[in-house]
Amino acid sequence: MKSYYVYILANKRNGTLYTGVNNNLLRRVIEHKRKLIKGFTEKYNVDKLVWYEQTNDVRTAIEKEKQIKKWYRKWKLELIEESNPEWKDLFYEIGGTKEMLEPGFIFEDYR
Repeated sequence: MKSYYVYILANKRNGTLYTGVNNNLLRRVIEHKRKLIKGFTEKYNVDKLVWYEQTNDVRTAIEKEKQIKKWYRKWKLELIEESNPEWKDLFYEIGGTKEMLEPGFIFEDYR
């Protein structure tokens, strides 16, 4: 069964936020941390995973992402604070390692 993730990245506590959806959270966070995703997250250095939710239904994930993107900033901050009051980077909790952030790392080797 496939998993889908809605996630929020930040550049620092109470800083700039980015909400996204993906089917491979670890790979996607690595891409953000290594600045492989051009655009908003690269420009504002938004690469700390501060919240995520998993579902097995892609439609549910997409709807949740759309919902969160429409929320007031205050609501997003409350969502993060509820499960991650210290604003820890959850990258390492989902299986991330420092090795994965090295330039020569190829994610496909770890699937």
